[in-house]
Amino acid sequence: MARIILKFKIALYPSEEGFAISALNLPGCWSQGEREEEAAANIIDAIGEYLEAEIEPEPAEGAERREVEVSI
Repeated sequence: MARIILKFKIALYPSEEGFAISALNLPGCWSQGEREEEAAANIIDAIGEYLEAEIEPEPAEGAERREVEVSI
């Protein structure tokens, strides 16, 4: 099965512990690290976990619920 590559904009902030980092298009998706490289690796893991979280929004009235499978 083909892999899908997604790109996300991130913001890196210096902090007392090193660096804080956020995925700008994913509300609440933050991580940190002592070095920039560590923070970048950690946000990749955080984005993966964010995307795997099962969030079930309520469908609009009259909508039919279905599932699709996506491999990333």
